[in-house]
Formats: sequence, structure tokens, C-alpha cells
Amino acid sequence: MELRPYQWEVIMPALEGKNVIIWLPTGTGKTRAAAYVAKRHLETVDGAKVVVLVNRVHLVTQHGEEFSRMLDGRWSMTTLSGVMGSRAGFGHVARHHDLLICTAELLQMALTSTEEEEHVELTAFSLIVVDECHHTHKDTVYNVILSRYLEHKLQKVRPLPQVLGLTASPGTGGASKLDGAIDHILQLCANLDTWRIMSPENYRPQLEEHSPKPCKQYDLCQRRVQDPFGDLIKKLMDQIHDHLEMPKLNRNFGTPMYEQQVVELSQTAAEKGCQEQRVYALHLRRYNDALLIHDTVRAVDALAALQDFYDRERVSKTQILHAERWLLALFDAHRNELTRLAAHGPENPKLKMLEQILLEKFGSPSNPRGIVFTRTRQSARSLLLWLQQQSDLQKANIRAQVLIGAGNNSNQSTHMTQRDQQDVIRQFRVGAMNLLVATSVAEEGLDIAQCNVVVRYGLLTNEISMVQARGRARADQSVYSFVATEGSRELRRELTNEALEALMEQAVAAIQKMDQAEYQAKIRDLQHEALIKRAVRAEQRESRRQQFPAEHVRLLCINCMVAVGYGSDLRKVEGTHHVNVNPNFSIYYTVSRDPVAIHRAFKDWKPGGTISCRNCGEGWGLQIIYKSATLPVLKVRSMLLETPQGRIQTKQWSKVPFPVADFNFVQHCAQNLQDLSLN
Repeated sequence: MELRPYQWEVIMPALEGKNVIIWLPTGTGKTRAAAYVAKRHLETVDGAKVVVLVNRVHLVTQHGEEFSRMLDGRWSMTTLSGVMGSRAGFGHVARHHDLLICTAELLQMALTSTEEEEHVELTAFSLIVVDECHHTHKDTVYNVILSRYLEHKLQKVRPLPQVLGLTASPGTGGASKLDGAIDHILQLCANLDTWRIMSPENYRPQLEEHSPKPCKQYDLCQRRVQDPFGDLIKKLMDQIHDHLEMPKLNRNFGTPMYEQQVVELSQTAAEKGCQEQRVYALHLRRYNDALLIHDTVRAVDALAALQDFYDRERVSKTQILHAERWLLALFDAHRNELTRLAAHGPENPKLKMLEQILLEKFGSPSNPRGIVFTRTRQSARSLLLWLQQQSDLQKANIRAQVLIGAGNNSNQSTHMTQRDQQDVIRQFRVGAMNLLVATSVAEEGLDIAQCNVVVRYGLLTNEISMVQARGRARADQSVYSFVATEGSRELRRELTNEALEALMEQAVAAIQKMDQAEYQAKIRDLQHEALIKRAVRAEQRESRRQQFPAEHVRLLCINCMVAVGYGSDLRKVEGTHHVNVNPNFSIYYTVSRDPVAIHRAFKDWKPGGTISCRNCGEGWGLQIIYKSATLPVLKVRSMLLETPQGRIQTKQWSKVPFPVADFNFVQHCAQNLQDLSLN
């Protein structure tokens, strides 16, 4: 399989064993170039073993096809991802194959596993290929893995694997000035231990021949002249604010900033024991969500989301506070008017604009294929429903499906399984589907050569997302449309992104021109600094975990605030799932009749039913059957922690202020047998 001249140019140092980042535009063959480097590495390095890391499950299969063509059956290759269900241990698979393609999470789990069949050392590999390597920063899984590499380097562990990074968009790291962008990209280079960022210099004209950018168009519309549905929602939110009696709260309804405000209010209310204030904040967030949905799609979609919330409140809650009763009555009193306004209100101008774009592109005989990017899973599903209900779009033979994140909750309406994702991508690739309505899950790496229409629908993102989404338009004479309201924050951000993309290019060029000795000195300093910072953060985390003895921290239901256990009742299963092992804990919760539907198999556990507070009905998590033990897994957000210094709520179990021991299956079974014999 022949490479193009510009691909040869960027891989030459990698063929010599140097660590490089290949920086090429989307669609110009980064993966093919990396596959050739892997092939030559396997041919020339004794005992070579290659691992290719990706950050999306669907890219495992896609990269597997590209690498398989390049290797031509001469070496043993396998692909691994969570979607593949039961399998041999990672370490076992690594020992018996020359090349692995896997999600970074799987490698990280194997690096930290204590099981012989699962565990692998980073030094077992002689080449690590990092796809979409711009994610190697802060506490991402890529950076956790590469931090281990840097520790080995500074401890003079040898031999170290070669590292090859691939990206179309190093980004600017939020910097708006050249110096800040240079610092960001230097840090990326340090994290990947990069000798040089490679992009074509001698063969740039040939690169440009093979990377035609889609024609960009700004499709702007006016705001709704009248918005009776939105006005009524805001009126109801005003009434809730008046009940709250907190005049300092801003009423900038329908914005992400307002959402952040009420999220913080619900947390502080829970920590202070103000149940009713917390309830008001939770309901205000739902009304704000409705306004955001209304701005993106239709009033009927916004109302459906609100209706679904209140229906679930009625069904799930077994204890209703005075505030909840008032809020339910408020919604019920205005439900009919909201329904009437949703059905007969003015059309969303952005939807009208989207319809015009799709009719123009899909009304042609050129067999178009496109992707509409939107912000949330909810808006993706609402847009699909709208598409299916537009007769003119159906006449244009638009065959659409959503492509959204796999997620990890039990609400099957809001996420797709990884198998579903793979199936939708396959249908889109072969043309059975010709339009995807997607969230950011489809931004990176999705390679469909026939895709010639990309629409970013009212998105507020950074320059990396813009570059990546634009890169999905691979066919000649492609169109990239940005749909937004005139004068909106989204439009201003998109214009800023264009400037930041140019700044990113300037920053890379400046780094490439640096004196090599100066560059290497900066990289060494940044690596030392990064490891020191990581060690300090690890020490702070450990200090926080040891802040209180686990038996001194009570667990309270976040909703009704009834005490249901202690921190000492908790154990970690596989380092992730936090379970309550106290046999008396079962008196505090109920279990749904049907198990949670998760359409993938796990090595040692399977899901049981959802669990809810027996006192108030608040959802707490789910049961899992781990080996043969049935255990309740708790969501951290469902628990309020009562410490000797007051109540707190945390967003992650890793940030609780007490130690949680690992679950010991043998000890648990022995304890249960002892309890049975005593009874």
C-alpha cells in the first residue's frame, strides 16, 4: 500500500525510532501513515509489540480495518474494546499478539490490574500509537498512561516504547495569545515526549491537493419575533423564584450560566439540610432545560421533557414535600396552556433554516450523505423526530438516525449502546442511512469518504471541535454549514474559533522553528514540572481520603436526608463501582422488578434492578451480580455525606473525604456464610 510523498515526509523520523506527533488535516491519511510506521517497526525491531490507543469505541473497528490492510496478515493483530464482552485477560491477549488496537481505558485498567491474566506493563510494548493525541492533557486517560511513561523515563527504566501521536488539531488550550498557544502545544509535546511535531514542508502542495476543505457557509436566522411558550415558562420560573425568596439569584433564564447557578444552589441547599430549597432548585433546572430545548428544537419537545420529568416525579416519589406538592400543582395548572402554545406557537427559525439546507443538499441527484451535529442527546433525538415528521424532507429520501454517546446510566431513551453505535455507523458507511444526527461522539476519527454535508447546528464549542466536525466532510465539493441565530453567543464563538485555528497554526510553526536544544530543554523542564504537580495532586487526594475515619461519615439519602449507612459500609469493586456490603442496608431500599438493560457483557458482573430509597423513592443506583454476590452500587450524587465537620455532596466517589477499601469477594462470601450460621 503506497504512501503519498507528504506522508513519507512526516513519518521519516518515526521510522528512525524517534517520538513524533504527526499533524495532518482530517482525511489526509494519518492512520495509514501510522499503520506503515507500525509495519516497519514490526519488521525491524526484535520482539516488537505495538499498541494503538483510541478514545472512541467505534474507532477500534475502523482502525482495525486500516491496520489489517497494511499488515497483510504477516503479524498477529487483535482489537479490544468494552463492547466485545467476555474475553481473555488483556495481559494474556497482549502476550499472544504482535499488535493490539484498543480503547485507552482498557489499557489503563490492565496497567493497574493485580490479576496476572489482566495485567500488563507499559514496557511490554515497543511502540505506542496515540490517536487524537491532543487529548493527552490534564487528567485524561491518555495523560494518565503517558505520565506512567514519563515516570519510567525519569527513573531511567529501559527500554522505553516509542511514542507516535496523531492529530489534526493540537488546539490552543483556551489561550487567545500566541505565547499561551505555544505553551499549550509545548506541554502537549512534553506529555507525549515528542522529539518534533511533523507536518509537510517540502510536499505541502501535494498535501493541499488531497485535503480540500469543504465550502463553509454561515446560515443565520432571526430570533422568534414572538415566543408565547417561552414567555410562559419564564413566568412560571419567576413564580418559583418568588417562593424561594432569594432576590440575589439572577433570572437570566434559558442560559448555561443560569443552569450552573441552580446546580450550585441545589448542592449548597442539600449540604445545609434545606430540603425545600433544593427541590425548588432542581425544578428550576428542569424548566431551564426546557427553555434550552425550546431554543434548539420545538416547544413540543421542551414540553415533552418537562412532562416526562413530572410524570417520573409522581411515579417514583413515595414521600412528597410541601414544596414538591406546590410545584406539581403549578405545572398542572398551566399544562393545558403550555400544550396549546406548544402546538400552535411560531416555528423555530433555526429549524426552518435547517430544513432549507437539507432540502437543497438532499434534493439533488448526487446521492448526498451528511451529519448534523447538535449539543445534547436530548436535542439529537428531538431533531430526529422532527426530521421524520417533515413531509418535504421525507420526500427528499432522507434516511436519518441518531449517533449519540454510549453513556452509563440506566435510562435507555437517552443513550445508545456501543453495539448500536457500531450498527448505525455501518449503515451510514454503506449508504443504508444517509444522514446522522450526532453529538460530539461523531466529531473525531469517523471516516466516511462519501460524506459531503456537515451542519453544526447552534453549537457553542472550541476550535478543536470545529476542526474535527468540519473534517467529517470528506467528499469533493463538500459543504460545511454553521446554523445559528444572528448576534448569538454561538455565532461569536464560531468566529473566535476561526481565529484560534489560525493561532494554533502559528504556534505549531513557531515551535517547529525553535532551536532543537532550546526545545529539548523546555520539554525536560515541562516534564519534571508535570510529574511534580501530579505527585502533589496525588498526595492531596490521599490526604483528602484520609480526612475522616470512614466509620465517622454517615450516608444520607440526598432527597429525604434519612441516614442509611456509614462510609465504612462501602467497598470498591474493580476500583470503580462503590457498593454497600452491610447486609442490613437492604432495609433502606427497594429494587425494580426488571434488571437494567445494558446491551454488553462484562467479565465478572451483570446488572440487576435499579435501587431506590424506600422512604422517598429517590433513585440510588442499581444492583450488580458480581461473580455470585448481589451488591447494591450507589451513585455518589444520590448520597449526602455527613462528616464531623458538616454535610457535603461530591460529584465523584474519588473525592470523598474518607478511605474506601477494595471489595474482597472471598471475605464477603465467608462473612455471609458466618451470618447465615449465626441465624
